[in-house]
Amino acid sequence: MSSSSKPHLNLIVCGHVDHGKSTTTGHLLYLTGYVDERKMKELEEESAKTGLGDTFKFAWVLDRLKEERERGVTIDAMYVKFETKKYYYTIIDAPGHRDFVKNMITGASQADSALLIVSAKRGEFEAGTSPEGQTTEHAFLLFTLGVRQIVVGVNKMDDPSVNWSQERFLEVKKGIEDLLRRVGFNLEKYPIPIIPISGWTGDNLVKPSEKMPWYKGPTLIEAFDLFQPPPRPIDKPLRIPIQQVFTITGVGTVPVGRVETGVLKPNSRIVVRPVDKVGEVRTIEMHHTQLEKAEPGDNIGMAVKGLSKEELKRGNVIGYPDNPPTVAKSFIGRIIVIRHPTAIAAGYTPVLHVHTEQVACTFEELQKKIDPRTGAVVQEKPDFLKTGDAAIVKFRPLRPIAIEVYSEFPQLGRFAIRDMGMTIAAGIVTEIPEKVPFEAK
Repeated sequence: MSSSSKPHLNLIVCGHVDHGKSTTTGHLLYLTGYVDERKMKELEEESAKTGLGDTFKFAWVLDRLKEERERGVTIDAMYVKFETKKYYYTIIDAPGHRDFVKNMITGASQADSALLIVSAKRGEFEAGTSPEGQTTEHAFLLFTLGVRQIVVGVNKMDDPSVNWSQERFLEVKKGIEDLLRRVGFNLEKYPIPIIPISGWTGDNLVKPSEKMPWYKGPTLIEAFDLFQPPPRPIDKPLRIPIQQVFTITGVGTVPVGRVETGVLKPNSRIVVRPVDKVGEVRTIEMHHTQLEKAEPGDNIGMAVKGLSKEELKRGNVIGYPDNPPTVAKSFIGRIIVIRHPTAIAAGYTPVLHVHTEQVACTFEELQKKIDPRTGAVVQEKPDFLKTGDAAIVKFRPLRPIAIEVYSEFPQLGRFAIRDMGMTIAAGIVTEIPEKVPFEAK
């Protein structure tokens, strides 16, 4: 069980680069008590020394926490946690720069829920929600990657250009709802709260804002408690994609990853694919606590026997010998082209990102072009695909990879295609015609 008896949810924070994600998250951590007054004072003094002035105070908190954790090479190196009345949250921060979209893909595949930060400031909102904007791209990815529990924070309500205006908020809210519907979200079935906030002043993060008496909905933290705990696939075979591998003195080899399906117990024999190594998990740790068992959603470190750090790498997947992870030489995927400057033809070889794995991958055969809304076939064997097209494609990674069919293991069957520093397409694995059988090496 996680260190709190409350149900555990992973929260990804995303949004356009300058819309105030870090400031909002840092301030939230401060208000929920993750960062105490003393620590805040310390961080404020450091922040002042940087000469960036007060504005970066809360963003600085988040960056400093990250650095401390990076220096401390602890097992929960990438995560910050906080609690609401109902849940225990792990924050997966997904910065907004272009090159971070891939983190979001590997990150969002670990997210149960998302906080999308959108700036109300004139010009910034419009840039983010344009077809090229990051707000659009992130909404698209959250949708494709199956994240349906989302809260939108309309940030910078304190900005002089906005000045806590209800009129501007309603304009932005309508723009966001239009965008979410365009991307494919069904707001009738899965309502998405849209909340006016200020990450900088803290308005509506935890307590209702006095500056916006016209707003009657939940605060940010109250909205998090409207989420439903995700179904935890404990009865499925074990799958743990490796994120990092450490060698820790006195402990040995420690792979770190998130349990996606199944249950891991100490003293279990495991297999690692596609390297096809066999080992034994001695102990399991999460947030510095030894666990009797690890369940889906838990971000854990495992002390393993019989495996060296050199043999394992990010993108490998851990399972049990009686049902080892699937390894594919090729696979069929259903994709949607998010953005490509020209057209995609067979032979195109960008980079595939799936769970924690990334590998160059060829579009071997464009099998069908389909209607993205209905799935009906529009054209057999198209010559090329362009932005906005949905298609069934046969892919061949340059080396075999551990991957699963989406219908069986959604967490390991969602992928993104990246090239030229941007996300070209996102999709799901529909079948794996060429599998590599397990052979212990």
